[in-house]
Amino acid sequence: MTTLDVEATGTQVLTPAVAIIGAGPSGLRAAAELAPRVNGEVLVLERESVAGGIPRHSDHLGYGIRDRHAFLTGPRYAQLLRDEAAAAGARILTNAMVTGWAGDRSLAVTSPEGRIQVDAQAVILATGARERPRPARLIPGDRGRGVYTTGHLQNLVHLKHGRVGKKAVVVGAELVSWSAVMTLQHVGCRTVLMTTEYPKADSYAAFTGPGRVMFRTKVATRTRVVRILGRPDVTGVEVEHLDTGERRTIECDTVILTGDWIPDNELARAAGLPIDPVSKSPLVDTALRTGRPGVFAIGNVLHPVDTADVAALDGAAVAEHVVAYLAGQLPGDAQGSLTAERPFRWVSPSLWSATAPAPPRDRLLLWSEEFVAFPTVVVRQNGKEVARKRTPWPAAPGRVFRVPASIVEGIDWTAGPVTIGMAERR
Repeated sequence: MTTLDVEATGTQVLTPAVAIIGAGPSGLRAAAELAPRVNGEVLVLERESVAGGIPRHSDHLGYGIRDRHAFLTGPRYAQLLRDEAAAAGARILTNAMVTGWAGDRSLAVTSPEGRIQVDAQAVILATGARERPRPARLIPGDRGRGVYTTGHLQNLVHLKHGRVGKKAVVVGAELVSWSAVMTLQHVGCRTVLMTTEYPKADSYAAFTGPGRVMFRTKVATRTRVVRILGRPDVTGVEVEHLDTGERRTIECDTVILTGDWIPDNELARAAGLPIDPVSKSPLVDTALRTGRPGVFAIGNVLHPVDTADVAALDGAAVAEHVVAYLAGQLPGDAQGSLTAERPFRWVSPSLWSATAPAPPRDRLLLWSEEFVAFPTVVVRQNGKEVARKRTPWPAAPGRVFRVPASIVEGIDWTAGPVTIGMAERR
């Protein structure tokens, strides 16, 4: 990589072979895979002061199962990913905020050392996802102190070594919700209630059942928080049962807003990339290519939100496609699209062609709005059924549902619109 100083603008120019935006699990794994394989430098741009993403402030076990076949804490998992990327030869530039585009594969970056322009041959968006904060959820009530997202909570507790209150209500019942409960317990805050609007807890039963016992936490299904009480500090929440309309007040001094994910898609939007209208993620084909040549997207910016190890496996998968792109060997563009039908909200990848490579892990990733114990997935083209598959695992809100990609084998993507949904349940 060459480094140039442009005297006229005071901007430093970097010219890596590949620029990766985001140093979470997907970005770091992509860097480790690519650095030994490309002719030029792999540069990872991270806005935080330390690389590693969300796992570095999730100080509990549960990371690395699918990609490392290990059971690690978040900080240890993040450290291994950082070490492997650096050992492979990738350069990780922290405190580097990508603020926009200066060209098709050119990035405008700000850092404590000044402005940087990164002119890369290929760009990978690995910007991840975030939980919606209170204003985006439109929860009314007082504006007291003590309301956090999971990310804010874990940053405060594990990185800043701060304290919260003594009694918490967790809004949501996803996997990340139990992560928040474990963090709260770490600082002596008991979770007195977990709420979810769904008829079943969103998380796997293996987490929900033991969690109720271990943490003495009640899970209230078909409920929602309709008001937060207390100022200058939170004193409670008002919870409504969706079926009966009955309301009750729960005393607490801490409220944790979990789940309700949205991808960090600002750079994708700024680039004018096609965006899924529901997930708000950039649309990609099975080679993880976006609508701009040489720009790829991976991890939870595409599937908000899956586990860190699945995001890391996206990083491994994109490497061969980036190498092929740099060598001019990728197949042609997508010929058709795959669209989700209810009860699915979105599907990834959504752009397909007959010559496309298999998607990462040979899986379609979907998000369901309903719990179905043993769903029959149906693919339709021009409104007619062309394939179906019954899965022995459930589709459930709050976690990604995986379907073997073989369900769409043999489809002529030029013959009309293709959708994926479920068979009617009787």
